[in-house]
Parts: sequence; C-alpha cells; structure tokens
Amino acid sequence: MNERQNHTTGQDMSVTVIGLGPMGQAMARTLLTAGHPVTVWNRTAARADGVVADGATLAATPGEAVEASDLVILNLTDYQAMYDILGSAAASLAGRTLVNLSSDTPDRSREAATWAAGHDATFLTGGVMVPAPMVGTEAAYVYYSGRGHVPESHLAALALLGTPKHLGEDPGLAQMMYQAQLAVFLTTLSGLMHATAMLGTAGMKAEEALPELLSFTDSIGDILRAGEENPGTALDAGDHPGDLSTVTMMGATSDHIVETSTSLGLDLALPLAVQAHYRHAIENGHGSDNWTRIIDTIRGPR
Repeated sequence: MNERQNHTTGQDMSVTVIGLGPMGQAMARTLLTAGHPVTVWNRTAARADGVVADGATLAATPGEAVEASDLVILNLTDYQAMYDILGSAAASLAGRTLVNLSSDTPDRSREAATWAAGHDATFLTGGVMVPAPMVGTEAAYVYYSGRGHVPESHLAALALLGTPKHLGEDPGLAQMMYQAQLAVFLTTLSGLMHATAMLGTAGMKAEEALPELLSFTDSIGDILRAGEENPGTALDAGDHPGDLSTVTMMGATSDHIVETSTSLGLDLALPLAVQAHYRHAIENGHGSDNWTRIIDTIRGPR
C-alpha cells in the first residue's frame, strides 16, 4: 500500500484542518480523539500550539498541509481566504476532497466549486450549525452540498464533527441553508437584546429578563406547529388563512412596539423593519390574511 492510499483508508486516515480559530481547533481535537492523524496549518502559527500539544502535526506551508491528507477541511473567515491560502498549493489539490466550512455567499460557494473542479478536486460546501464547544457532540449537525464522489472514509470522518445533512448537488445550497438559519438566529439575538433593553428601562435587570425571554423563544416552534401540522405546507400552496392571527392584528402589535420603543428612546431599526412588513401587506389589501402574508414583501417583486 503506497503512502497516498494510507491517507484514505480506515479510522487512521489522515485529515488536514486549515484555519485554527475556535471552530477549527474544536474539529482538530475531535478528529484526534477519534484516532485520526491530523495535520494543521494556520496563518498565525501560534494558534496551532494547543492542538499540536494534543497530537496534531503542524505543516510549514499550505502546500505541505494539503499534501498530508486526502481530506482537507477549511475553517476560514471567508472564501477569499481559501484562494489566498491555497493559491500556491493548487497543484496539490488533484484527487483530494476539499470541504469548505467557511461562511460566505451561495454564489461564492458555487464559484469555489468550479475553481476546485478546475484543479481536479472534489468540493463540498458545509455549514456548521453549532458553536465550537458543541462540535463532535450529539447535538452537532452540519449541512453539506456539492457534486462529485466523496469516499465513505471521508464521510465517516466528517460525521465525527456532527450529524451530516446532505442537501444535494448544488454547491450553494448548504451555504444558503447556513445563511437562512443564521438569519433566524441573528434576528432572534437582536430581538432578545431589544426586549432586554425595553425591560431594563423599567428597572428589570438582564438576569431577570433573559430567563423569561428565553423561555418564550423556546416555545415559538411549538406555537407555530400548533397552527399547522406541517409548517410550510400552506405557504407552498400560497394559502394564508387568517383564522388564528391576521396581518392587521400582528401589524397593530408591531405599531405598539414601535411606539413603546420610541417613548423609551431605544434604537428603532429592528421594530421599524418588522412594522414595515405588516404595513406593506396591509397596503396591498391582505390585512385579513394570516401573518405569513408578509413573505410577499420579503420576497420582493416577482
């Protein structure tokens, strides 16, 4: 068995991790714990000290890192960083599986897949949906998409990081799902901070407010499921039955939030954005429809 084959067989298969922020470090340690030899590289070499102490091998150059393994995992700031780092190592990509777990746009993910294919590499886009401390736990899951055959040994190694959820061959789809999930996450975080600020003006400390607010956010999924057995079915059919909560009712609530926030001197960016969705739906004659009708405005002209 030659050296290249040894990289791609069994639990001892070597894996390269490029980019050693908290996420990259967590992945390297998870793979090491599972028995995989791990080679790492990072632009700031000192960030590798911890995982090297745990058993990883530090490559001197990106090219050396790529050549050490047939499975190369990237955890970088964006996709441009991939080109900056791997540009000098492009000749070594042929035959390898390149898994980019960096955040960027779906279009840039598709462009990257084309670039990798041009160097005879298999490319997977990935979106990790948990923070670094949860990598490798039962709660971790990762969305993937991309064309080309990925060896079973590579898929087994990736499954160690989190339950893989394959979305299809479109290299941009996993990135789209990642961005969609974070759209929910980030707006929820902003909503939580806005609500905490509101309650703070009445003298309630965050340690009192947040437990109540978080309890409510935990229940939102159940609230939505109570209104529809299979959430999204009515949306797909273009139905917006207003028998439970109408655009007008929810819009009035958004008006009250804007008025309260104004009187408290809070930033209005978030409540005004929400209010605009309902006002547009009402202006378009959909006040009696379900609140889901606001998706028309969000989708934009079609």
